[in-house]
Amino acid sequence: MTSTFPNVSISTERLVLRPFEETDAEAFAEMMNDELVTAWTSVPQPYTAADAHAWITRRAPAERAEGRGIVFAVDEFLTQRLVGTVRLSHTDWRVRSAEMSYVVAPWARGEGYASEAALATAQWFFRDQDFERLELRTAADNTASQQVAQKIGCISEGVLRGAWIARARDDRGEWRDVRTDLIVWSLLPEDLDGVGEQLADTGGFTAFPDWN
Repeated sequence: MTSTFPNVSISTERLVLRPFEETDAEAFAEMMNDELVTAWTSVPQPYTAADAHAWITRRAPAERAEGRGIVFAVDEFLTQRLVGTVRLSHTDWRVRSAEMSYVVAPWARGEGYASEAALATAQWFFRDQDFERLELRTAADNTASQQVAQKIGCISEGVLRGAWIARARDDRGEWRDVRTDLIVWSLLPEDLDGVGEQLADTGGFTAFPDWN
């Protein structure tokens, strides 16, 4: 029998993390076509409405149903506008571990939403689901994503050399593949002690993810 995460929603002071709905497709496609998302992730470029529909209706639900992880849409509580997504993947049910990645829409950056959503997911993952290790991988030059990892209490464990293909614009303005290193971060349950209070004190910071 395959272990799966429950189909749940998570609330914070400013955000709601919930399953994706078909009505999210337009906003999700717009978010995934952002230049920074294209640069740091492996999503198709351009990211079409068909891509968004396939992810929302088939691929994201299959992540949970097949025990690989879970995908959350992240809404701004007051406006119900889609601000991003958080994904848990590569779940190991015996080791009780998974990998986290996240994306924030361009208009929502600078509000601390990535750290707030990532922290809420980590707290649920450890406290409600009894997992023991959360891992993040950030491209070497993706400093904003690294800031998110540090902000929620992650510890840098080392570098995977040449382990990722990022994308950059060439002289003609076309996207080209660029090999880069990955920094591996880990978060254990005890690393969360006091993190929520620190985020409340600082008010958050600009956040962008490494999501693939």
